[in-house]
Amino acid sequence: MKMVVLDGYALQPGDLSWNRLEALGDLTVHDRTLPEDVLERARGANILLTNKALIPAAVIQQLPDLQYIGVMATGYNVVDVAAARERGIVVTNVPAYSTASVAQLTFALILELCQAVGLHADSVRKGDWVNSPDFSYWKIQLTELEGKTLAIIGFGQIGQAVARIALAFGMRVIVSHKHPERDRMEGVTFTDQDACFREADVVSLHCPLNEANKGFVNEALLATMRPSAFLINTSRGPLIQETDLADALNKGVIAGAGLDVLSMEPPQAGNPLLTARNCYITPHIAWASREARGRLLNKVVDNVQAYLNGAPQNVIGR
Repeated sequence: MKMVVLDGYALQPGDLSWNRLEALGDLTVHDRTLPEDVLERARGANILLTNKALIPAAVIQQLPDLQYIGVMATGYNVVDVAAARERGIVVTNVPAYSTASVAQLTFALILELCQAVGLHADSVRKGDWVNSPDFSYWKIQLTELEGKTLAIIGFGQIGQAVARIALAFGMRVIVSHKHPERDRMEGVTFTDQDACFREADVVSLHCPLNEANKGFVNEALLATMRPSAFLINTSRGPLIQETDLADALNKGVIAGAGLDVLSMEPPQAGNPLLTARNCYITPHIAWASREARGRLLNKVVDNVQAYLNGAPQNVIGR
């Protein structure tokens, strides 16, 4: 069985091991694959594994040996699933491997906006405290989370994990969610999306991206938020109209934003959020703790093994 990993570096830059996967067949691992090289590298493969390398219909149709596509992530929009299904190719993904890590980074961003730990540590390192006439100083208005309102948009496993942390901080938690009857949680109030943006001190996005919600965080919705509010996005970049958010930050419509995802990754140099006021951006690292990547790699191998055993799991569209 010939297996090809198109872009393994982000998942396994050297601190994990491909040994379990190598034991299942003839394995070739590429760190990165450009779009124009996907077809050539995938040619002859029975099993193709990808993280962000695109596998469109035009490629699938030229790979007669291909039997299985494993997405080494939760989101699977990088594969033309319909084209794969027409060929009888199994497509799998890996759900719920990074829940704890994404929830953790969500609060890292919130706490940075509230406390500016990095800013103050840099200030001390530069000598500002040594030269201060006072025993204490702060460079921004510091914010306490207890009693503040966190609005969560989307209440899957990550949203629920974020809610539990927020409740531990003593926050009021409100949620916009399609299935409140299914996912009730003590201390959490379900409401509509507009109320979430209007009432929250912090809005955190945890919803999947689809055609219905692409760019839904726009100028009009941002204008309904409190001027002291923060927006957090550790979900998908295209949920936000980036120019509208940059304008809202620069004009003081909202107080700040913490983003781990952007509409294009890596971003173009001209992205207005890169220079927007009080906007903290991390390079899509919420998923990338060693623990989460280890779970992801193990589940990728488990998916391949299940397929080879004739009982595929985590199949898309089944």
